[in-house]
Amino acid sequence: MGFSILVTGGAGFIGSNFVRLLVKQDDVEHIRILDKLTYAGSLDNLEDILDDNKIEFVRGDIAIADDVRNAMSDMDWVVNFAAESHVDRSLADASQFMRTNIEGVRTILEVARDLKPQKILHISTDEVYGPVLSGSVDESAILKPSSPYSASKAAADMLCNAYLVSFDVPIIIARSANNYGPYQYPEKLIPRFVALAMQNKNLPLYGDGKYVRDWLYVEDNCRALLLLLRKGEIGEIYNIGASELHENIEITETLLNILDKPIELLSHTGDRPGHDRRYCVDWSKIEKLGWKPQAKFFKKFEETILWYREKVEWWNKKADEAEKFYGR
Repeated sequence: MGFSILVTGGAGFIGSNFVRLLVKQDDVEHIRILDKLTYAGSLDNLEDILDDNKIEFVRGDIAIADDVRNAMSDMDWVVNFAAESHVDRSLADASQFMRTNIEGVRTILEVARDLKPQKILHISTDEVYGPVLSGSVDESAILKPSSPYSASKAAADMLCNAYLVSFDVPIIIARSANNYGPYQYPEKLIPRFVALAMQNKNLPLYGDGKYVRDWLYVEDNCRALLLLLRKGEIGEIYNIGASELHENIEITETLLNILDKPIELLSHTGDRPGHDRRYCVDWSKIEKLGWKPQAKFFKKFEETILWYREKVEWWNKKADEAEKFYGR
């Protein structure tokens, strides 16, 4: 008898990659995707697997209790990817972040009190820790979010812990580092800059560009999340990182080199408010469960750049929509 899994936000970047991994698992019998299909979630991200007989797609909103209840019914496991995730958009208008990332999570937890799935895996972010100027932080670190986005994710983490303690809702929290890979909406650095470079437009880098992120390949992240469903302990938090620390200016210069575009396309623009200088998590806790990142960064980074270069039809309209946000 196989497992049935509800994946909220399964038409988004990480969610769609996770569904691809689930389809290959012999013990996964039924995958129900709940997605609102906002600007960043699209059935285009699932077009090659949507007809698989394991997959059922339901359009709905995690902040609407009836949508969640209908989707969660008869599910063994729940994985919550559904979120507003772009820092810049949260700085422009935080209201949707509060609705989806906090009220949506509360709704999932309330429904779970009644329907009692075996396990809920909530996808958080390393950004809840705020800037880590040196070394790394483990799961016990104080949360110091700097943006409305990361504050909404930290609030969701606190809600998960409260429902675990108060109502025995079986929660595991995963705090993942900065993901890269295919199917990422082109408001984020890599797909956005590929799209701009392919059009010979300037790549506007915030500030001096020396902002450091830990770059985690999305397939490695998805393997870690599946491991947490299988072996993670209820009530625990797990950091997921790759120890691949790179400055945004390095990422941009390498991207231009791979695309054989002139370095002069790189431009510097004014910094954004509350821009955290560096993130770095200690992921030794999940390593003890048997997980390590497998991706060789520069190889997978180049593969990712070339994937977007070849997928002009996929990102063309999305990139135009994304640039409207920036007024370009």
